[in-house]
Amino acid sequence: MAKGRRDTFLLVLLCGNVVMLLAGVVLAPETGAGDRKDLSSMLQWLWGLVLNMSSAVVLAMVVNLLLLLRFVYTRRKNKLKEQTVYVNKDVACYKTSSQDILPPHLRIFYGTQTGTAKHFAELLHTAAQDRGLTSGVKDLAKVTDPEDTFTEEMEAGSVCVFILSTYTDGQPPEGAAWVCRWLEESSTDFRVSKTLLGKLKYAVFGLGSSEYGDNFNMASRKLEQWLQTLGAQGVFPRGEGDQNVAGSRHGSLEQDFAVWRDELLGAVMSCESQQEGCCKQESTESCQCKGNDNRQGEDEEVQYESSSEDGSLSDDDDSLVDVEDLGAVMNKMKQAKKQRQVEEEAARGGLRKITVKKKGGEPKEMITPALKKALEKQGYRLIGSHSGVKLCRWTKSMLRGRGGCYKHTFYGIESHRCMETTPSLACANKCVFCWRHHTNPVGTEWRWKMDDPQAILDGAMKNHYNLIKQFKGVPGVKPERLAEAMDVQHCALSLVGEPIMYPQINTFVQLLHSHRISSFLVTNAQFPDAIRNMDPVTQLYVSVDASTKDSLKKIDRPLFRDFWPRFLDSLKALSEKGQRTVYRLTLVKAWNVDEIENYAQLVEIGKPDFIEVKGVTYCGESKASNLSMANIPWHEEVVNFVQQLADQLPAYEIAAEHEHSNCVLLANTKFKKGSEWWTWIDYQKFHQLIADYTDSGGDKMFSAEDYMAKTPSWAVFGSREQGFDPQETRWYRKNRKDISGC
Repeated sequence: MAKGRRDTFLLVLLCGNVVMLLAGVVLAPETGAGDRKDLSSMLQWLWGLVLNMSSAVVLAMVVNLLLLLRFVYTRRKNKLKEQTVYVNKDVACYKTSSQDILPPHLRIFYGTQTGTAKHFAELLHTAAQDRGLTSGVKDLAKVTDPEDTFTEEMEAGSVCVFILSTYTDGQPPEGAAWVCRWLEESSTDFRVSKTLLGKLKYAVFGLGSSEYGDNFNMASRKLEQWLQTLGAQGVFPRGEGDQNVAGSRHGSLEQDFAVWRDELLGAVMSCESQQEGCCKQESTESCQCKGNDNRQGEDEEVQYESSSEDGSLSDDDDSLVDVEDLGAVMNKMKQAKKQRQVEEEAARGGLRKITVKKKGGEPKEMITPALKKALEKQGYRLIGSHSGVKLCRWTKSMLRGRGGCYKHTFYGIESHRCMETTPSLACANKCVFCWRHHTNPVGTEWRWKMDDPQAILDGAMKNHYNLIKQFKGVPGVKPERLAEAMDVQHCALSLVGEPIMYPQINTFVQLLHSHRISSFLVTNAQFPDAIRNMDPVTQLYVSVDASTKDSLKKIDRPLFRDFWPRFLDSLKALSEKGQRTVYRLTLVKAWNVDEIENYAQLVEIGKPDFIEVKGVTYCGESKASNLSMANIPWHEEVVNFVQQLADQLPAYEIAAEHEHSNCVLLANTKFKKGSEWWTWIDYQKFHQLIADYTDSGGDKMFSAEDYMAKTPSWAVFGSREQGFDPQETRWYRKNRKDISGC
């Protein structure tokens, strides 16, 4: 029975029973109680009246009560149904009663070079208001923090319309470059969730000319791809305006936009106002507000794990394979897999030295075409055949005066003048918390073509400076910081892979020092001989991700069969170095936070100058790792762990903390003069010492105490600033826990 008919039937039945009840009262005989002025006599009269009524009247009273309860319940249930939010897979549409319909809010963003996109944005704004919609217009050049801006729009439930022109060589206009760069980097960064913009509803219109061939509307196409990768929901197919009259679908650029504008507004109005139509949960096939052919997610990055020089993808950039060739392709994949297993088993057992060679006899390149494509999509700038460079998020942060990384707090580096690179993308581990989700190759020894160290350094600096130059004109970037960033002072050899695997790592580090660039080298404690043979660096790290054989195997997943003896021998080799040494501990809740006594025993083996303890960085979901947000410790938990560890180590105390990257520093008390800590580095003194060492052929050795500097009060543990430089401006991310790392 229909809802309206059911309500009418209940109401008529209720009224009929009320009439019957009144008739029963009128026809009921008098009880003889004439005086009914007080409460007692009134109750006696009512009781007598009930006793003298017929059973039919009493039954009518009971039925009336049940019908009344049923009527009230039905009305309330129907009212709640009218306020239900129906969400289809492409766009959220709010279905309310006709009296409660609220017009949707449009936020119109534009990026323009000549003013045409701005003009179109104003036309859309006027047309939306004429239809009773609320809207606002904003220039992308004025968006200083895209994440905060889009978060606010998601919270407001706005439909964000992007009107973007294509400038030179398929690039966005200069004013929109920063927002587009942020979207691109976020969409390719494993540390950024692919649901970052999951509640953002959007539509895109691009302006361009088909005379430019493949670059026609390239900026708007890329913009939509980045939005989709970050989970945004398209509410209407992307529109393309063509300035070339011959190629225009509707005869002109203006008419292309006018048609798209009217259809967009019609779809938005239809989605918001229909009561029984497109957005009903049980019927979405004909919804007018379906987004862009339901292509969301088709272009999402494919995460894969590579375990050899061939990777797990084909060398051919074309992923399409003819059916007739499938048999040959499968055989090739099986042979490659078998060869990898043989090579890794041989390397683990130390049976023989393996060198992968091409048919002509030359070693293969580490970076295959497929691997190159995957790494470049993640934002790497590749150098030669086995090296890479990438801009650290803290470099970007300090360019804008928003604070530096933990190395700035602990050791005094200038984060905006630091280059993060590696001369070897290959690694001997497959750590569960790897930022790169194992898209880089793995191996147990060098078996690839080797590039010249000078060429690697030149390529790294060139690519790094090109990345820095892209921040010219970006809102918030300080000009003086940008100028300083063009003179690199520090190099973090910790980007990805195992830098110490590169056979000419000593030459590469010497070249860094010759340019007066300090060196921070990180190794995964699987190459003890390479550590012993390593020339002095500014600071040498060993990653100590676990304290027992079983937990190290579970967390680092090393390739070497004798990984535990190698690990312990690497710690012994570290204790033999004369310069600054560091243990780097990464805490993973439910994995390695309960091994304090075992960690203390490892400290006695390597005797590091410093122990950095950092909460694991969440890298997003991946088939390569089952870590989740539940495995990320809070800063208070990290501090508590370090305090317990310090209680086991009489020669160490907590020296500093960097709260906003969840990191705490334990230091040997030899770096404490009286009550003052001296954990910072005198970089000028270091370069003088390393020059003397080089000139003497290695005879003039120096120690960590020879180039230490005083730690500022704001960096010391327990300070009010918690390691944040007071000269910087603290920037808080809205409604989100900062889970990023360095």
